[in-house]
Amino acid sequence: MTTKTTPPTRGTLAPPGRSSRRERRAAELQTRTRRVAARLAEFSARPAEQVLHDLGSTPSGLTHREAALRRERDGANAIAQERPPRWYAQLARAFWNPFILVLAVLVAVMYGQWLQVADTEPFDPKIAILGAMVLISAGLRFWQEYRSGSAAAALRALVTTTTAVQRRAGRGRLPATLEIPMADVATGDVVKLAAGDLVPADLRLLTAKDLMVSQAALSGESLPVAKADTRPATDRGQDATHDPVEADNLVLTGTSVTSGSATGVVIAIGADTYLGSMAGALAGERPETSFDTGVKKVSFLLIRFMMVMVPVVFLINGLTKGDWAEAFTFAVAVAVGLTPEMLPMVVTTNLARGAVALSRRKVVVKHLNAIQNLGAMDVLCTDKTGTLTEDRIVLDRYLDVHGRSDGEVLELAYLNSHFQTGLRNLMDQAVIDRMHEAEEVVVDARFTLVDEIPFDFARRRMSVVLRRNDLDGPAAEHLLITKGAVEEVLDRCEGVAYAGDAVALTDALRDTVLRTAEDHGRQGLRVLAVATRTLPVDPDAAADDAATYTVADEAGLTLIGFLAFLDPPKQDAAEALRALADNGVAVKVVTGDGELVAARVCEQVGIDPGTPVTGAEIDALDDLELLDRARTATLFAKVNPVQKARIVRALQADGHTVGFLGDGINDAAALRDADVGISVDTAVDIAKESADIILLEKDLTVLGQGVLRGRLTFGNTIKYLKLTASSNFGNVFSVLVASAFIPFQPMLALQLLVQNLCYDVSQLATPWDRMDADYLRTPRKWDARGIRRFMLVLGPTSSIFDVTTFALMWYVFGANSEVHQALFQSGWFVEGLLTQTLVVHMLRTRRIPFVQSRATWPVLLMTALVMGVGLWLPFSPLAGALGMQALPLAYFPWLAATLAAYCLLTQGVKGWYIRRFGEWL
Repeated sequence: MTTKTTPPTRGTLAPPGRSSRRERRAAELQTRTRRVAARLAEFSARPAEQVLHDLGSTPSGLTHREAALRRERDGANAIAQERPPRWYAQLARAFWNPFILVLAVLVAVMYGQWLQVADTEPFDPKIAILGAMVLISAGLRFWQEYRSGSAAAALRALVTTTTAVQRRAGRGRLPATLEIPMADVATGDVVKLAAGDLVPADLRLLTAKDLMVSQAALSGESLPVAKADTRPATDRGQDATHDPVEADNLVLTGTSVTSGSATGVVIAIGADTYLGSMAGALAGERPETSFDTGVKKVSFLLIRFMMVMVPVVFLINGLTKGDWAEAFTFAVAVAVGLTPEMLPMVVTTNLARGAVALSRRKVVVKHLNAIQNLGAMDVLCTDKTGTLTEDRIVLDRYLDVHGRSDGEVLELAYLNSHFQTGLRNLMDQAVIDRMHEAEEVVVDARFTLVDEIPFDFARRRMSVVLRRNDLDGPAAEHLLITKGAVEEVLDRCEGVAYAGDAVALTDALRDTVLRTAEDHGRQGLRVLAVATRTLPVDPDAAADDAATYTVADEAGLTLIGFLAFLDPPKQDAAEALRALADNGVAVKVVTGDGELVAARVCEQVGIDPGTPVTGAEIDALDDLELLDRARTATLFAKVNPVQKARIVRALQADGHTVGFLGDGINDAAALRDADVGISVDTAVDIAKESADIILLEKDLTVLGQGVLRGRLTFGNTIKYLKLTASSNFGNVFSVLVASAFIPFQPMLALQLLVQNLCYDVSQLATPWDRMDADYLRTPRKWDARGIRRFMLVLGPTSSIFDVTTFALMWYVFGANSEVHQALFQSGWFVEGLLTQTLVVHMLRTRRIPFVQSRATWPVLLMTALVMGVGLWLPFSPLAGALGMQALPLAYFPWLAATLAAYCLLTQGVKGWYIRRFGEWL
């Protein structure tokens, strides 16, 4: 999805009540953007030679020394908003969470109350405990986010986006083309662009050929925009324009090349670019993922419960006890009890651990929240090349139209691949590798490149125009060589090479040609066609190398023959696909290849291709019809970039969480639209920038492991939420019952806060827990209603044993008056903390705990430690300060029986819940 971004306009009003600082900021951005736009317009209006002179550059580019000096002067080519926030900004953001804010407000209220009586009353320890909870929660969140941010930055550094520049070793030296990181581009650099490249800075075009640029990030225009064909000899600049995006001889940061080729000189970098001038307006969070939305829904669900329960507790205690100040303090403690203040820390730790674990498997996570989406993914759309196949393409055979080996086809294909300057793919390299070195020298000496017609995904072919280097003088004609998809090339042919002669392409001969190509396609070979045309040279032209050719010249071709490429299926692809299927991920192959080749590869790796859906068929379908086809189809063949994105959106509209694995420029739109975009380190720049996750090795097995890690991350997060919400709700429900019938506080506010703090500490190990294998086999999504249902069912279950503990302390141990309330409160404190902590092991799995499923050692040790602390506190030196007293030994057999009964009942309720609702965590 793209959004239209425009500079702030005159007359923009700030929302009512906002400070004028935002208006001033908007005005500053507006002024800055206009100034940058005016400067770019000046460069656009000047001739190319003048632009180079003004920048102190040459058509050959800068020297290495000049580039280093300019980079030192101007800084790195980076927009400020792309940098990670400073540590102090991250620290402040760690406190910006609804749960932590609730605690902070409660601390402020209680501190304000204490200040009113500070002259006569000692400092209230409840304020210190609440403050400690705020600091622990926010501090741990900051530490984890800071570490995860540093880890993510280190991982992103593994994936560098480079650009091609011309530089010279010194003045008078010949230029060389270098691949450098985009951040190292300097003003005055001459940059070479080809299909798939991101534009690294604002450029004034020096040369351009059939250049199409995607400017959606700046203009909102979804279709690529054509830039003017440019040659230095005829470049006089263009009429002044107020909008640099519309200038035909400028390409800007934030755009990408979809087809064609160009060179340009850098006229602005970093914050001085048009995009950089709007950085303040563009700054903001990424669109919310399902992970963000789920956390937010659950957070506000718990806050709504708090807003209902806390006033009820306050009123009941105030009315029954008559001490409204104490009732307020107790209600504050109950609010804290309902607050899962460790949620931000648990979420961040889970995601950070997931990213680090995936990095060990050579998977780079660019955006941490993508890990959860990877676990939720239930449909993976993938290309076949390099994913299902070895990505080791070899030219297996070169044939004439009747399927016989023909060396002329290889020679012409080599010329096409060797002389093209645009995006060279693996098949071009396979053709070049097939030629012997001696033959390459001979061929290179015989021809010179005149022009080329670059590849694009609509034509599915590319052409070069060559001049023969004849000794007798300038050639009287040029040779156009076209290579591309069989049908697309054949549609432009009028003749066929046969026995050394060109014969007319009849319908019968066309059928023979197509049948030959299809026969090889069924063998799993990728077939391309090679065709030629001779073009007369204009005798009046000043120099024949100044001739230009267009797509219209790809007509009247003569078909010479075919190239058949072999890309064998990966040996482990079938096993990886089975593993994905076993884990609930359906794989759909979405490829630009023909349906015969793609179907054959699918069969070899165990995918039933069914009836393939072609790009032409997709164009004839509306969105609802495509949704129906996408629901059942497994193979989509001969699809273009727009069709790939439509397939992704159709699957999403059908309720699926869609992942897309691609590495080409034709995959960029689908990568952006997918719930999780996945690319590889060898992908084109725009594909890597569009992706959320980068595979350092193009391997479905690694991706399958990433899916399981995503589900583990989600599982541990949802586990903490469900356990904490149900446990805290049960405690508050018990408080309501006790407050209504017991003449004193069932537990002091201080004790309730200490109990909650101990439980929070026990949950710090949750991110290190494991999930059951059956849980990991199914895609997982956020379900706020499921959390609410879990809380309402399992919470009151614990209240049953709280009530039995009330009865035990009241009737058996005689703690039935205010004189003995410390004994009552100590008994419930211990029982409440132990059941709350022990139930972690009961609820963390749908199986029988300790027998069929055991928590990891960190969880076991942390819960055991907290339970030990709970048993120790009534006997410790802190007992008096906490309002507790030592419990009689006769209490502990009852406690053991209570814990055992609680475990049995919880296991029974768990079985009923699973049968009733078909889910657990």
